[in-house]
Amino acid sequence: MNPFAFACIAPHGSELLEALAGPDPARMALTRGSLHTLGERMRAAAPGALVVLTPHGTRAEGQFTVADSERLRGTVEDHGAAVTLERRVDRPLARAIAAEALADGLPVAVLNFGTSEGPLSCLPLDWGALIPLHFMPDVPVVVINPPRGPDFTPHLRFGQALARAVAASGQRVGLIASCDWSHTHDKDGPYGYHPAAAHLDAQVADCIRRGDLESLASLDPRLVEDAKPDGLWQTLVLAGAIPSPARRVQLLSYEAPTYFGLLCAGFSTCPEA
Repeated sequence: MNPFAFACIAPHGSELLEALAGPDPARMALTRGSLHTLGERMRAAAPGALVVLTPHGTRAEGQFTVADSERLRGTVEDHGAAVTLERRVDRPLARAIAAEALADGLPVAVLNFGTSEGPLSCLPLDWGALIPLHFMPDVPVVVINPPRGPDFTPHLRFGQALARAVAASGQRVGLIASCDWSHTHDKDGPYGYHPAAAHLDAQVADCIRRGDLESLASLDPRLVEDAKPDGLWQTLVLAGAIPSPARRVQLLSYEAPTYFGLLCAGFSTCPEA
């Protein structure tokens, strides 16, 4: 069963935001258009809350972190401009997700800042969450940061716990896996060039197109190290949350206009699942 109103894989490059696109707005135009499409589909699904899986939030080594502050607020800057976004947190849903995962023996840290509630209870909204949320409906959110590591079994199990908590909530909930892919496409990028980037991204796009997300857990660890993706962990949580028979996948676009790969895909409900 797929308990989510709509789910997607969405990237988080800063130039995807029109205000931060700089002197070459066409550089990420394909992906930007796909993000607008994902946002329209999410709005049509009318979720009351959004769960965002991000690789760049507040991290705790070896643990899944779940934001449980009153609010999240962040700013992304590029090309001399800035975009700020603030969202309320769906705290009952955040706590239910954390409790379900903890009951399954998974390592989870529930995070807050400043005060237990009220205006000072505000955690940073990282760019991995802020950028896809910019295209989505303005509803309360739950932001989760999965740990990184070579063992993906906890991520699949966390996704299953997430799905159980969402189903039990009775809410319409959207799910966003915020993922950029290989970061070694360009010799002038911060991680340099490696041919593994194109190879890994081609495999990822094929797996997602076929709806076979679980195969991403079997990627060669050396290929992963050389290509430096940051999307595997969030995608495998999504794989646990939406079982294979319940996936109807559409890969909208893939491009690598800069040093990292950008992919957009939507996951709608299969009525027969």
